Amino acid sequence: MSASAAAPPVPGTDWDRFSSPMEAGFDAGGLVALDARLDALPTTSLMVCRGARVVHSYGDVSEQSYLASTRKSILSMLYGPHVANGTIDLSLTLEQLGIDDVEGLTSAERQATIRDVLKSSSGVYYPAGSPGGDDAGTPARGSQRPGAYFHYNNWDFNVAGAIFEQLTGTSVHDALGDQLAVPLGFQDFDLSRQRMLGYPDKSRFLAYHMFLSARDMARIGLLALRRGDWGGRQLIPPAWIDESTRTQIDATEMQGKYRDGPYGYGYYWWTPRDPAPQWRGAFQASGHFGQFLLCLPAVDLVIVHRRAVSDAKAMARNAGIDKTEEPAVSAGQFLEIAGMVVAALR
Repeated sequence: MSASAAAPPVPGTDWDRFSSPMEAGFDAGGLVALDARLDALPTTSLMVCRGARVVHSYGDVSEQSYLASTRKSILSMLYGPHVANGTIDLSLTLEQLGIDDVEGLTSAERQATIRDVLKSSSGVYYPAGSPGGDDAGTPARGSQRPGAYFHYNNWDFNVAGAIFEQLTGTSVHDALGDQLAVPLGFQDFDLSRQRMLGYPDKSRFLAYHMFLSARDMARIGLLALRRGDWGGRQLIPPAWIDESTRTQIDATEMQGKYRDGPYGYGYYWWTPRDPAPQWRGAFQASGHFGQFLLCLPAVDLVIVHRRAVSDAKAMARNAGIDKTEEPAVSAGQFLEIAGMVVAALR
């Protein structure tokens, strides 16, 4: 599809900036206070965009680093065109796909559908091949039927990558390049840095980890904010953006540490529950250590927050070698940061 003259603008080779916070509709004093708050946290970069222009940035937004679980929301976006054209049928079961694991899945577990997997509700509590799930709250295997119970288990997220590759014939990382990096004009993308990580002795499904910069994450956020349109090119069907970023699992239906928290859940996107009008329709990608991508459609905002960790740390963590924690920015602290951004709107 050719670009339309009426299409909302998108960044060019580099992001343009507003000449001042006031031009973007922000109070400059509020952004000064924001920076002071970031100085007190282990934040390495932050980027606030209104539409296709940068309102405010902090730190080095070109630094590529580990996304942790933010990768899951990006995989959800990659699914969209393939669901729309019928390549991926969300009603297919693990049994129909021939999905099994090292020690075998039960007959009941094999009845989980792709849709169940995308809602983190597969009912499969097989040990994951990578860290980062709610392992402490994992139910007993066979205790919940597929689709009936939300549990944040990395087995679901990792098998979703394998299903994508099986049905599309394309690796997740190649799709990241072809479906997003190239058409969105990523400035810092390096295909060679994207890695499969984990421990194959536990599960044959490893984690498809991604390493991106804040300013390239912001392009992904703007694409989602524009419901899959990029300068008149429909890269992802709007219906998929709507469905995947809508609350599919309410916080009251969650289990473990997420129950009754500040977020609902879509297809690998978190949905903030803030009732303020600025937050209507908001959705967020979240990753360990402080990797966040928040889209606020009601006020045309994208907020990216990074707490960079080294590649060596990311690889050692995912190999199960390094289990130490580093200073991080929590989801609660990020919501405070995002609240300061929203409060600075004039």
